[in-house]
Amino acid sequence: MNGLQKQIERFVTQSHVALYRSSGGLLGGWMLAPVLLLTTTGRQSQQQRTTPLTFFPEGEDFVVIASYGGGARHPDWWLNLEAQPRAEVEVGLSRYSVLAREAEGDERERVWRRVTRWMPMYAFYQSRTERRIPVVVLERD
Repeated sequence: MNGLQKQIERFVTQSHVALYRSSGGLLGGWMLAPVLLLTTTGRQSQQQRTTPLTFFPEGEDFVVIASYGGGARHPDWWLNLEAQPRAEVEVGLSRYSVLAREAEGDERERVWRRVTRWMPMYAFYQSRTERRIPVVVLERD
């Protein structure tokens, strides 16, 4: 990704986060699926980074997909969670401390099937990349 693309991505993300927070999730809280705000700790900068992500409820927990649109590399938020799995989630006006983990085995397959039935674009993203797209469970603390 070149410098201009990165700047545009940052601007769009920051605008989405601001709109979401100022409206309590009423604006920007739905994009084909519900949207949460995930705040991670930057693995290099140690600064807080907030990313809007579509999510799928899993009991009391949240599932997010590290697809990066089928790109060749993992999204930064997932790399941050691998380095520091403790994070914060905002859903509407509610905030939760979470511990992130990658779903594996039968759990991953079960959740992946459910997610791709709801949003087939994730199966398309998987077809675009050689990496295995992580299915991430954000467990409430």
